Amino acid sequence: MAGEWVAELLVGRILRTEPASLSRQLYTLLRAAMLDGRLPADTRLPSSRWLAKELGLARNTVLEVYEQLLAEGYLRARRGAGSFVEAGLLRAASAAPRRAPALSQRGQTLIDCGPTPLALDGAFAPGVPALSAFPRQRWQRALNRHLRHAPAHWLGYQAQGGLPALREALAAYLGQSRGVRCQPEQLLITGGAQQALDWLARLLADVGDVAWMEDPGYLGARSALTAAGLQLHPAPVDASGLDVAYAQAQLPAPRLIYVTPSHQYPGGAVMPLARRQALLACAEAHGAWIIEDDYDSEFRYASQPVAALQGLADSARVIYLGTLSKVMCPALRLAYLVVPESLIDAFRRASWHLAREGHYPTQAALADFISSGELARHIRRMRELYQSRQQALRQAVTQQLGAALPLSGGEAGMHVLAHLPAEIDDVALARRGWLEQQLVLRPLSSHSLRTPAPRGWLLGYAGVEESAMAPAVARMARLLEGVW
Repeated sequence: MAGEWVAELLVGRILRTEPASLSRQLYTLLRAAMLDGRLPADTRLPSSRWLAKELGLARNTVLEVYEQLLAEGYLRARRGAGSFVEAGLLRAASAAPRRAPALSQRGQTLIDCGPTPLALDGAFAPGVPALSAFPRQRWQRALNRHLRHAPAHWLGYQAQGGLPALREALAAYLGQSRGVRCQPEQLLITGGAQQALDWLARLLADVGDVAWMEDPGYLGARSALTAAGLQLHPAPVDASGLDVAYAQAQLPAPRLIYVTPSHQYPGGAVMPLARRQALLACAEAHGAWIIEDDYDSEFRYASQPVAALQGLADSARVIYLGTLSKVMCPALRLAYLVVPESLIDAFRRASWHLAREGHYPTQAALADFISSGELARHIRRMRELYQSRQQALRQAVTQQLGAALPLSGGEAGMHVLAHLPAEIDDVALARRGWLEQQLVLRPLSSHSLRTPAPRGWLLGYAGVEESAMAPAVARMARLLEGVW
């Protein structure tokens, strides 16, 4: 009876037209039936001769499958009695499936911070530089030179906070271009800005501490502060950046204050001197740390770059964060912190415990890139290119959409804001933009903690060729047809 039942389970399901061999098909069907319980534990399989006849197969085909299942532990043989489904296997396989372990509360809060980008490049992905204009050959030569001649100790563990030559080059560059006041020893090289933000949140604040966050603000900073278990309180942004007076009057005392004073992200405001001084006084009064994220301040078009907040700080309450991802290329994964002297030892030790610094040949190539003036020349070229691309974007929007899609000022940076009416769901419309028009439209509302959130898109132009700008805007115009 058992043999007839097994044959009924298999008949008609082994096809000579399939690309898989007959033995592979039989093996797969029998194994699946054992694992899902259709062949219960201790079921006796029919003889190979009988099953081969019922299924129209050669006996050697069935023998080959039985031997494979025996070898893998799905069957066990009893002398003189035949082959039986392994009982232990079925007890494990037929057990109720376990639920996947849940994330921690912090982990769930982190992934709920905002939507994952639908795409990371293309029109109009913000924060993407003109990668085709990157001087790859010169960079590759510098990198190859240091890879070939790297001293042996560069291949070992490091605990210096970064290659001394790079820290010296960066200290000189930041002092000249950004007005940052520091010694090379105050610089700490990190594996990107997100790693730096993660360290700052964990080293300078405890779970439950208050952090003020520009609103709308940088989603990456929100993610890092959230992952560290901090209480985020949105501080509104106006034409002068973070509203210090509002924050002091309405928000609880902070432990950390995250700001982008030289080019507010994503709105583009520049914090004037009076408000910078008020912010420094506020931090001093509360014993708070200011995280100054100077993410793309090199690209100003109407004036020279604005000096960093850190250069004004006599109280050493400011930690300066910079990155080369926007200036050079995101794949470089190098950023840097300028920390007060009192924190140098602690941050170096933390770097050892959390990251195990490395990539010294890359750091050496970057030091050469800065010291030789190549970085400054590259920035000048990109400043001209990005200004031209922004103008191409504005011209295309004006021609195809008129005043229906107002854009922010765009005096600096690599993106502009496109403002949408409050009743429009910018997240849903951005999703349609990707699916229907292959446009990368980053929703403004995702960058806000307040309700109702402002609506709009961050339109990155730096990575879009001028020849592609008008066609991309045309696709955006088609997306907006009938929306208002």
